[in-house]
Amino acid sequence: MANFAKPSAPRFDVEVYQNEYLPEGGRDVSAIVTVTSTGGGSVSRTGAGTTGAGGPAGGSAVVIMVDCSGSMDYPPEKMRNAREATAAAVDTLRDGTSFAVVAGTHVARDVYPGGGRLAVAGPETRAAAKEALRRLTAGGGTAIGTWLRLAESLFSGTDGTAIRHGILLTDGRNEHETPEALAAALEHCAGRFTCDARGVGTDWEVKEVTGIAEALLGRADIVADPAGLRADFTAMMARAMDKEVGDVALRLWTPVGAEVLFVKQVAPSVVDLTDRRTEAGPRAGDYPTGSWGDESRDYHVGVRVPGAGIGQEMLAARASLVAPGPAGEGAGPVVLSQGLVRAVWTDDLAASTAINAQVAHYTGQAELARAIQQGLEARKSGDFDGATAKLGRAVQLASASGNEDTAKLLAKVVDVVDAATGTVRLKAKVTDADEMTLETRSTQTVRVKKS
Repeated sequence: MANFAKPSAPRFDVEVYQNEYLPEGGRDVSAIVTVTSTGGGSVSRTGAGTTGAGGPAGGSAVVIMVDCSGSMDYPPEKMRNAREATAAAVDTLRDGTSFAVVAGTHVARDVYPGGGRLAVAGPETRAAAKEALRRLTAGGGTAIGTWLRLAESLFSGTDGTAIRHGILLTDGRNEHETPEALAAALEHCAGRFTCDARGVGTDWEVKEVTGIAEALLGRADIVADPAGLRADFTAMMARAMDKEVGDVALRLWTPVGAEVLFVKQVAPSVVDLTDRRTEAGPRAGDYPTGSWGDESRDYHVGVRVPGAGIGQEMLAARASLVAPGPAGEGAGPVVLSQGLVRAVWTDDLAASTAINAQVAHYTGQAELARAIQQGLEARKSGDFDGATAKLGRAVQLASASGNEDTAKLLAKVVDVVDAATGTVRLKAKVTDADEMTLETRSTQTVRVKKS
């Protein structure tokens, strides 16, 4: 492990966990790459580096997208809670952060500050934003792709080194544009900003909301009771304000003859990054990870190497964390830290067949997410035997891995007879909120249990 971060910047460390031993002729190498960022402080928290209402020179920028479609008035408390939650999020903004509020219906309007620009957070702009929020009313349809495109347009005026983050709230299905239009908007916005997505109530589509967050490297969740929006928005904004470095990529270099099979974030949630690779020079590719504060994430990497004989060894991959260099002067990416994935061929059967604990754990967590999603789909389609089998397997995996939060959510959908064997019975009645919460949070994982 090596670290190249400057003393004034957050420190990134990379650790690699793997069984490096392969049998003669073995080709597939699997590793968990743990990335930890600590000691941030390079980004100003008092507004230094901003340039007035037009946007920041570096720093952070946030756009809050609030669903104002007609359904937000049923019941009326939903719209009121959304306004109050957005106001609380505005109060949580760090001084100097550039921000805007977008009202989303079948069209998108930047209701504050307006004019296609961002405001800079301070006492006067916070007060003005909250005054604009008081005038928001519900009416119209839902076309989320237009909200995202307006957010991207607002972010485009920020400095290239700014950390750009969106918060999106919806209470219904994306009924006023085609799935293809939303997919095109997500493709357009990917890599330009990250975005957390929230569904309020129980009339929205889980796959739409989780798909938005996954495409834009954010977090998705449900707020079943609108009264919980204020606390949730405050916590989301606080996490956004903690981000110190944006546009960080996991760069994998592989030697001649080797190929990357997959790259998946596996903690704190499962996100497949395999198809998001961008080439970064000879035999190297970058996989986006978004922005970072003080936190740790795990990535599962699979590499196929050329087969070799007993006693030989090779570097299977070099995993590096890279971020954009300083603006101007044509500076290239900065290497923040790196770790090595190795392959060693042995005739020791015990060594070559051992499964690394971290690899085994996250393989199980990925299976847990799939089992929940497949079980809920089977339940919706009336395949109750299939649903029982899949959700029983999910209970077994959650119990074995110590994923207590997921186990509690599963217990609201099935009656657990024996967690160790995965013996369950489907509950006769399950609330929409409980089912949607389980589906929305199915990809959330736990770290390896410490011995």
